[in-house]
Amino acid sequence: MKPTQELHDLGQSLWIDNITRPMLDDGTLAGYIRDFAITGLTSNPTIFEHAIGNSDAYDEAIGRKAHEGKSGEALFFELALEDLTRAADLFRPIFDATGGVDGWVSLEVSPLLAHDAARTIAAAADLHARAARPNLFIKIPGTPEGLQAIEASIFAGVPVNVTLLFSRAHYLAAAQAYLRGIERRIDAGLDPKIGSVASLFVSRWDVAANKVLSPQLNNRLGIAVAAKAWRAYRELLASTHWQTLAAAGAHPQRLLWASTGTKDPSASDTLYVEQLAAPETINTMPEKTLLAFLDHGQARQALTMAGDTGTALIAECRVEGVDEEALAARLQREGADAFAASWRKLLESIASKASKLADGGTA
Repeated sequence: MKPTQELHDLGQSLWIDNITRPMLDDGTLAGYIRDFAITGLTSNPTIFEHAIGNSDAYDEAIGRKAHEGKSGEALFFELALEDLTRAADLFRPIFDATGGVDGWVSLEVSPLLAHDAARTIAAAADLHARAARPNLFIKIPGTPEGLQAIEASIFAGVPVNVTLLFSRAHYLAAAQAYLRGIERRIDAGLDPKIGSVASLFVSRWDVAANKVLSPQLNNRLGIAVAAKAWRAYRELLASTHWQTLAAAGAHPQRLLWASTGTKDPSASDTLYVEQLAAPETINTMPEKTLLAFLDHGQARQALTMAGDTGTALIAECRVEGVDEEALAARLQREGADAFAASWRKLLESIASKASKLADGGTA
């Protein structure tokens, strides 16, 4: 049995953190679904910046849409929706078979809106309506303004992938925003079954912390933070508060591990897959990580109730000068800035391609 299927059998969903038009055209994504137990997909501005900027796969569509008078964000979202609705259709049988628990794809609102709740709410509703797919999440960052937009979007019936979460506190804030949105729907007599996931970024902790920690603590902090968040997730699902909402028909907001590609070349390339194996979670991984895990990964339930272990390790890191709350805030800020930079580069690439194609050349 493939290790990906073994993880799936342990109760963890495996998603692919990538999308390109060639993956759709040549059957690669369909093969991942069929052969490797991949049950969902995530995207972000950096992924699209690489997909569009580093290939000619989108040139024909860019030239055609530019000729129609489209440009900038409007042109990009048409390209992204074309890809992601095709991906959503590939995952639709999984979505239907699991009653909406699995089989999702994700599209992010403009990262330039990370601190603008009102415009994020409007953008999320617009993209959700345009996609017209029940299994497409709109990604909204877990910034303070994003939390307002998450609650409002859930209340409006928009499925949300909460992105850029970096700590237990970040996760709980996102979960509470989701619960408030569900409670408002119940109070209004609306269906409380609105999908959501909370995406906790893991490897970026170690990229930052390894610079100051002793070697024996390297590449351990991210997993410790994840363990604390997972324990909080399990406690929330066991709470009377959640059980009341579940009895009314609500689905849980699932915890998703993001940023699970190993950045340190001296560490195992399957580190954040093997060490984050846990039931009722999702691991979305880059293709390189997926293929490495298929080749030599080992599937075993690793987290269990390891929150206490995570707490102890975090305390060790604190002694060595890592303030997890301050670092979580910094990582969220830097993550938002990095996505905004990728977004600007993406739009510049589209504009450059459109200009060259309009002049009759090649992009």
